[in-house]
Amino acid sequence: MRNYKMNDLNITSAEYVTDPLDGSNASITVTINGKRWSVPLDPANRHYAAIMEQVSAGTLTIAEADNGE
Repeated sequence: MRNYKMNDLNITSAEYVTDPLDGSNASITVTINGKRWSVPLDPANRHYAAIMEQVSAGTLTIAEADNGE
């Protein structure tokens, strides 16, 4: 498994995924370096940390979940 540095992660899109039981945000679907990933909402997860760094810097916005509405 490759160890990525945070700045090696080219995150081009991010969208929340909701829990079908209670409607809360359950994870984030992101495109990182051209591949789609499901990232848990866990501060210890390196991908989640990179997403939140970019959100804090204003370079990434996480879209609300598209629930087919």
